[in-house]
Order: sequence, then C-alpha cells, then structure tokens
Amino acid sequence: MVNKVKSLIWVLAKLLSRIVLLLLLMTKGAAYAEVAPGASNENSIQMMQEFGKEANSQKSDGVTPIADKRRHQIMFYLGMPLVIMLLTTAGMGIGIGVYGKPWFKYHIVLAGLTATLAIIHMIVGWAWFYPF
Repeated sequence: MVNKVKSLIWVLAKLLSRIVLLLLLMTKGAAYAEVAPGASNENSIQMMQEFGKEANSQKSDGVTPIADKRRHQIMFYLGMPLVIMLLTTAGMGIGIGVYGKPWFKYHIVLAGLTATLAIIHMIVGWAWFYPF
C-alpha cells in the first residue's frame, strides 16, 4: 500500500512539474515591437484609438462584454471557496498525519476538487486579465 501511494505521488509530481513547465513556456513567447526613431507618441495614440473604434463597432457577434468590476467579483466568488477548500484540505491532512484520523479518502477527494477549482481560477484569470 505504501509503495502504491509513493508511486502515485511520484506520478502526480511529474505531471504537475510538466504542467508548470508548459505554462512557463507558453508565457515566455511574448514579443514586443520596437519603436522607430522618428515615430511620435501622438501617432501611436491615434492609431490605438482607431483600433478601439473598430473593436467597438464590431459588437454584432452576439457576445455581451463583461465589465472589469463584474470580472473581479466572479474571480472573488471563485477564490473564496478555493481558499476555504484549501484550508479544509490542509486541516484534514494535519488531522491524518498528526492525530491519525481516518479521513484519507475525504482528504484526497477534497484535494482533487481544490486542484480543479484552482485550475479553473487560473484559466479564468489568464483569459480575462492577461494583457493581450
């Protein structure tokens, strides 16, 4: 039984390290344009305003944009259960390790749910707030 748990932990650690490495590689590919020596900021600002006007005029796709305040509220509503579940999982782990409570199955299920919610929280945060 102990060997199975150790091998499961090893596999999960390898999987997590690969996921973290993949995410790091995905964020390192950002490229930045260089500014020409004779370019002025006024032209850049005017060009960005034109892009903004075009983006505002293309609202016929049926998607309603969400305000930043509402996005922050949704992230908060995702984050509060995440923190509660994380603390509960940690408390159960301490109960198992220190006091010998028979909560291992519940601890593992709660840890899986916590990890799932954390991944959802991370994806939503990147999709909404990463500067594209």
